[in-house]
Amino acid sequence: MLVACSAATFGIINAANAVRSGTAKTVLVINPEILTPQINYRDRDSHFIFGDVATASIIEDESTATGEHQFKIIAEQPITEFSNNIRSNIGYMNQCSPETAKDVDKYFIQQGRKVFKEVLPMVSNLIAAQMDKVNLGADDIKRLYLHQANINMNNFIGKKVLGRDPTPEEAPIILDEYANTSSAGCIIALHKHHDGFSSGDKSVLCSFGVGYSACCLILEYV
Repeated sequence: MLVACSAATFGIINAANAVRSGTAKTVLVINPEILTPQINYRDRDSHFIFGDVATASIIEDESTATGEHQFKIIAEQPITEFSNNIRSNIGYMNQCSPETAKDVDKYFIQQGRKVFKEVLPMVSNLIAAQMDKVNLGADDIKRLYLHQANINMNNFIGKKVLGRDPTPEEAPIILDEYANTSSAGCIIALHKHHDGFSSGDKSVLCSFGVGYSACCLILEYV
């Protein structure tokens, strides 16, 4: 799916809709992220470390779901808003012509300060709207699984959503181990930090980035 940093969560929503409509019983959502070839180390705003990884999520009807650590989707919303401030253009795979192989349009391009200023309010409002939809307040959210691009962005969103600085347990960070893995980041955070839940506990799964795109799911632990 061409929504970059939100591909995993957009994919989960599409899978959930397929299950609800009866067109599928079980859907395996796989999102490989091959990011390091896209880095332009000559550009200050985009040479931060990316990681290469793949994650997989299984989406199925609750009547047939088995196994440990299951989450039920109780609210969801993807959004897009056009911006040219984060883009990859045609990408690094189009480097066949030697005279243009190293041109900047073959690499990831970002205007980081504009992104920080514009994306964070959009994401914070999206999460708040989905919480309101299912009548949840800040005290009802056990964990925030956020897109893993920048710890300052996650802390900002966590503070907006919770009304205070989130603890490391409430908004887990996996950047130190995996770096920025685009849409896979929030899935890795969920996978690595899903202990301590009781039935009925609520959490937020949210990714955001290129496009701009963002996608928020409210999850209930089964």
